[in-house]
Amino acid sequence: MISQAIDFREESEALYQLLKPVADEDFNRKTLFKDWTINDVLGHLHMWNWAADLSLTDSDAFIKFLTGLIEEMATGSLRDFEKKWLDGLKNKKLLEEWRTFYIETSGRFEKADPKMRVKWAGPDMSARSSITARLMETWAHGQEVYDLLSVVRENKDRIKNIVVLGMNTFGWTFINRGMEVPENKPYLKLTAPSGDIWEWNDPSEDNMIEGAAAEFCQVVTQVRSIGDTALNVVGDVATRWMSIAQCFAGPPEDPPKPGARFTAT
Repeated sequence: MISQAIDFREESEALYQLLKPVADEDFNRKTLFKDWTINDVLGHLHMWNWAADLSLTDSDAFIKFLTGLIEEMATGSLRDFEKKWLDGLKNKKLLEEWRTFYIETSGRFEKADPKMRVKWAGPDMSARSSITARLMETWAHGQEVYDLLSVVRENKDRIKNIVVLGMNTFGWTFINRGMEVPENKPYLKLTAPSGDIWEWNDPSEDNMIEGAAAEFCQVVTQVRSIGDTALNVVGDVATRWMSIAQCFAGPPEDPPKPGARFTAT
């Protein structure tokens, strides 16, 4: 059993419950993330949930899908491809289609072999890693929706999956920018939403990050500037990492500037 599939379903369901009362016309409101609308967020999550499911159930069909995406992007953009794939699906209908499918795919991933290798746009990965990535992206893109709707999210300890993903991409963050990977990972001491203390790496007073686990997740997913958090960051390695941390795939992305991402009042 893959427990991360349950966490993915629960995180998706929290976002669904947030959006369920929203009127159709409000799905075109722009968020603080690249002017994406709520429709853009849901369409993006829905298509890539579908793609992850396809990689689990039919690798040949997934490769065909990916080939079509690459060909389309030679003359267009990812947003254009996603809109074409959605074929006019939007607003409440999109919300319900997204929900129906994340429930179905989470069930398939839950029963899958955690170590099963699946195809993706980058290197192959395990089924567990695939659904963890879907959890991370749902949580990260969900943030701009919570911000837009003036709601402070009540996080659960399932965000530990995102913390681990953030830790596991420490070296890749530097490699992705053509930089030398620092030898010593910072000591990480984070307070979980439940109040538990989570710790990683060797204790250190001069190379460390401590504070709320949710804020660490916000930084590694680039939904907040490190300057807009209360994280205590000590040492050169920890400081450099937090200034460029990126736990998601793709070319290097710069974190938001201080004050650029916030919960609307």
